[in-house]
Formats: sequence, structure tokens, C-alpha cells
Amino acid sequence: MSNRNNAQNKQAARERLRAERERQAKKDKTKRQLIVGGAVVVALAVAAGIAVAVTKMNDGGSDHWKAAAKKELVKPANTTGENGNEIVIGEKSAKETLTVFEDPRCPSCAGFEQEVGPTIRQDVKDGRYKVRIVMVNFLDGMLSGSGSKNAVSALGAALNVSPEAFLDYKAALYAEKNHPDERDDAFADDKNLLDIAQQVPALKGNKDFEKNVKDHVYDRWGLEMGKLFGKDGVNGTPTLLHGKKQLTVQGPKGPVPPMTKQLFDEAMDKEFGPRKK
Repeated sequence: MSNRNNAQNKQAARERLRAERERQAKKDKTKRQLIVGGAVVVALAVAAGIAVAVTKMNDGGSDHWKAAAKKELVKPANTTGENGNEIVIGEKSAKETLTVFEDPRCPSCAGFEQEVGPTIRQDVKDGRYKVRIVMVNFLDGMLSGSGSKNAVSALGAALNVSPEAFLDYKAALYAEKNHPDERDDAFADDKNLLDIAQQVPALKGNKDFEKNVKDHVYDRWGLEMGKLFGKDGVNGTPTLLHGKKQLTVQGPKGPVPPMTKQLFDEAMDKEFGPRKK
């Protein structure tokens, strides 16, 4: 073997080792978020503070979003409620409803979706419960930017296509290969959101969906969804509710959402009874 080939092989080996270290570091970060973090929590000291903070978070912080708040409300198909802010997916015969609060920029929500999302979808398919999904945008207010609001608007365009397209698109946004660091306002870019949508069969090449995203048809709706943050004691994401009861497990520093499949299964068995075989 020539010295040149030997040097190239060594360089290739170093690159593979570097890539593997980066992958492992990302996995370790996600694991820490799941086990230790539990949820992204907003520290709101008093009830009056909650009202002020939520108002500030939802004012948009930019001319575009301030204008969007005054536009005519356009509700996506497959929503209910006065402002279209009820997204309930599942069999009508399911007696129970699991509510899940998430923020598109939230790293813990990404970990939760990757770990638990498939289980929720299977439970819904099996009629164990319906799932009510509340997409909020408080991280834009905390970190600055508009990625959460913009992603929720795009999710509205997906929901207008179908509940399945909405769930698939949400999973794609939270996928490890697509989800940015929460400090990176990548979802503020429509092109990024549309590129990710190409991974969803129902949205790939869907001109109506693309037009609704580009025209920001559901911006006002997304802001209305965001106003649900802070209600029923919800001050972080992900948060799981059964009625007004928060579903948690005991973490190192107190109650946290069930972030792994095992903990989620245990929490659901305790709340809803064991799955039917």
C-alpha cells in the first residue's frame, strides 16, 4: 500500500470517528433532555405575570405578526371550537381524550415526538383515546424570533389537507434530521418548512398546501392557538392533560411529563387502564 493511500485511509478513518462522535453527542443531548429536562418550563411568578407574559408572547414581536393578529381569522378544515383552536383526532367512539401541548421549537417536544409519538398514534388508531393537540408558540417570546408561530401556521395548512397529513408533518418537523436547536429560528423560513413538507406524501407537490404556507393563510389561526398557553396550569411543553389533570411521572427534581415510551406506557396504563390485548 502506498504512503498516499495509507494517509487517505487514516484521514477517512478520522472523519468516520468524528462523525460518529457527533452523532453520539447528539444522542446524549437528547437523552439528557428526555430524562433530566422533562419539559421546557417557563417561570412565571404570579398569576398576573402569566397574563402579561402570554400577551407579550402572542403579540408577534414584529410588524408581520402584529398585522396577522388583526387579519380575518381563517380556520383550517378539521378543527372545531370558536376560533378553530380545537384539534381533536381519533375515533368518535373513544370515551377519553388526551391533550398534548407542544411548541414547534421545543427540543423536549422533539424528543417526546420521536420517542412517544408512534405510541400515541397507535393508541388513537386503536380507539384507546382521542388526542387533542395544542400547538403553542411561547418559545418565540422567550428566545425571540417567529419560528414557532410560522411552523404552527404551516401545520394549519397541513391540517387543512387532512388530520393524517397534519400528524405526519408534525412528526417530520420534530424528526432528528429536521429539528433545529431551539436557539436557531430556522422554522421562520417558509422555504425550510416547505422543504420538510416534501417528506410527507400527502404534502409533497401539493400546490394548495404550498400556496397556503406562502400566503400565510393560517397565521391568525396560529396566534389564536398560542393563546391557549398558560391556561389549565400549562406553563411548559410538552404537557399532557386528561381533563385538567396533568399526567406526570416523578423526575429527579419533581414531577415531569412521561418522556420515554416505557414511562408513557406506565402513565397511560395508570390513567386509562391497561391496553386491550
